Amino acid sequence: MTKPALTLYLAAPRGFCAGVDRAIKIVEMAITKWGAPVYVRHEIVHNKFVVDSLREKGAVFVEELDECPNDRPVIFSAHGVPKSVPAAAEAREMIYVDATCPLVSKVHIEAQRHAEAGLQMIMIGHKGHPETIGTMGQLPEGEVLLVETAADVATVEVRDPDRLAYVTQTTLSVDDTKGIVAALEERFPNIIGPHKEDICYATTNRQEAVKSVAPKADALLVVGAPNSSNSRRLVEVGAKNGCDYAQLVQRAENIDWRALEGIRSIAITAGASAPELLVNEVIDAFRERYEVTVEVVETAVETVEFKVPRVLRQPA
Repeated sequence: MTKPALTLYLAAPRGFCAGVDRAIKIVEMAITKWGAPVYVRHEIVHNKFVVDSLREKGAVFVEELDECPNDRPVIFSAHGVPKSVPAAAEAREMIYVDATCPLVSKVHIEAQRHAEAGLQMIMIGHKGHPETIGTMGQLPEGEVLLVETAADVATVEVRDPDRLAYVTQTTLSVDDTKGIVAALEERFPNIIGPHKEDICYATTNRQEAVKSVAPKADALLVVGAPNSSNSRRLVEVGAKNGCDYAQLVQRAENIDWRALEGIRSIAITAGASAPELLVNEVIDAFRERYEVTVEVVETAVETVEFKVPRVLRQPA
């Protein structure tokens, strides 16, 4: 039986970013250095396949430092942690390694610098997300106010409207964030923004790639986890840019084939914490059902690389 033809638009860049790659390496190198188990506070990155793979190698994932014994190393996830967490680890004389993405650390430093200048912070982010919790936890309670939408800006209560700065979560929708920033600047004309935007290069590049492939395709699949902020934003960007069917899938087994009946083209991308192996798995699933022609749509080339902490580096 002849397979129907399908054009598969493969977005690039996609998948792992430098911060995710670094965080995974930190866990692997820690297990090599100290042996199993190595504890990790929160999922190192938001991807079940990655977490399960590291668990098999000897990582133990916990939500709070209280769940870790004093005599085993602990790693803080790529999303960052409040200042109280490393302080508690030091008080317990624990070995800890901070796998916070350097671009998240940059936001932490910005917040601290603005606070030292006497400014109250407004953070644009998602309530309850570990990155938001970590960034807000860099300063005393009340010094960082959270807004999630442009509508929130109208009701936020500040100490002094002329002494404000804002930072953002690194994995937000670029377009949605512009609208929130515009609302902040309209209400607080003297608010100070970041020297260089906080939304990271990888988030921006993956959203731009989706904007390029979405109008070409009948459907868009984003390979990623449901708790991955940047992956969910890619689905939203696809839906807003001409793709009527845009869905998040963790693995090929999650594809809703009945919803895709009759399609002639599909776009595929992956969130920054999804490995390429899972993308290939999805492509292979389409090859089983269709005569697939792959067209790579590349909108940027990424060369960013972050070093692992000195404590884990091999001697020269």
